[in-house]
Amino acid sequence: MPLYLSKFRYTPETWARLISHPEDRRPAGQDCIESVGGTLHGFWYAFGAHDGYSLWEAPDDVSMAAVALAITGGGAVSSLETTVLMSVEETLEALHQAQQIKYRPPGT
Repeated sequence: MPLYLSKFRYTPETWARLISHPEDRRPAGQDCIESVGGTLHGFWYAFGAHDGYSLWEAPDDVSMAAVALAITGGGAVSSLETTVLMSVEETLEALHQAQQIKYRPPGT
C-alpha cells in the first residue's frame, strides 16, 4: 500500500480547545485512516512552519484524499498538505521508464 506524509497546522481555536482539554489526537487519525482500510504509522508535533506530521498507509490515492478531505472539512486544521511517498524501488522503476520518454524542452 502507498505511504503518505501529511503536514498540518491547527487553527488558533483548535489550540485553545486542546489547551483547555488536552487530548491525544492519534486515535482520531487512526479511526479516519482505518475507515478506508489504511494504517496510521506515526503522528508527531513539531516547531516551525507546521504544527505536526503524520505518516499514513492507504489503499490508494482516492482513499487518502477522502481522509484528507474529511479532516480538512472538520475545521480543526488551517492547512493540510499530503505527499505521496515512493520507495527506492518505485523511484528506480520510474527512472528506467523515464529513459524511454521522448521530451523536447522549450526552444529546442
